[in-house]
Amino acid sequence: MLVVEGLSAGYGEVNALSEVSIEVRHNESVAIVGANGAGKSTLVNAICGLIPTRRGRIVKDGRDIHTLPAHRRAEIGIAVVLENRHLFGELSVRQNLELALNRGRIRKSASIQLGIQDVLELFPFMNERLNSAVDLLSGGEQQMIAISRALLLKPDLLIMDEPSTGLAPKVVKAIVSVVASLRGRGMSLILVEQNVAVAEQNSDRAYVMSLGRVVKHVDRGGWSEFARSELVTAYLGRQ
Repeated sequence: MLVVEGLSAGYGEVNALSEVSIEVRHNESVAIVGANGAGKSTLVNAICGLIPTRRGRIVKDGRDIHTLPAHRRAEIGIAVVLENRHLFGELSVRQNLELALNRGRIRKSASIQLGIQDVLELFPFMNERLNSAVDLLSGGEQQMIAISRALLLKPDLLIMDEPSTGLAPKVVKAIVSVVASLRGRGMSLILVEQNVAVAEQNSDRAYVMSLGRVVKHVDRGGWSEFARSELVTAYLGRQ
């Protein structure tokens, strides 16, 4: 599905990633965990084509895509929900969704086909808010709309950057439920999280980042040992 090999990237003269390597297999959920400033969001931006890479490869389904622009990466099945969501606040919920739906039509042969009715079933509250301006909605509701918009691009790899940050536990639980259903449909996921509990609940394994590097790989079955380890305190703080 996705292989990142020896990736280095940054902003201006600052190198924020150094020789990062990760892998995501088909129908797998992989967490990227680490404290603020660890390089998690920079890795997301590099995978999605929002910043250029300086070294290394990004391979999607056997094709090196590190030189492709961001919109082309979306067309080959990579969708992202960024931490600040990037919704059009003055537009209605329906208009935000329709913009993504129009882009999603490019992927006619996508294995996962989701339409507006499908995302309304995933997040039922939107049925009564379709004509509401996004700016009038709560942070949790906006996060659900951002996820819905990404799904309408028909991705086979969905990246979510800090989806639980600043949200009430009830909202996080709803998002967790949707994540589980996406995995059941065969979608691969990259979940970027500071919260180890949320990451453990929603991923098969994880990479721990610190200062722009991967410092630990938590394999299947290794979550319990990792949660008790000194790394949680050293790199993430108490969870």
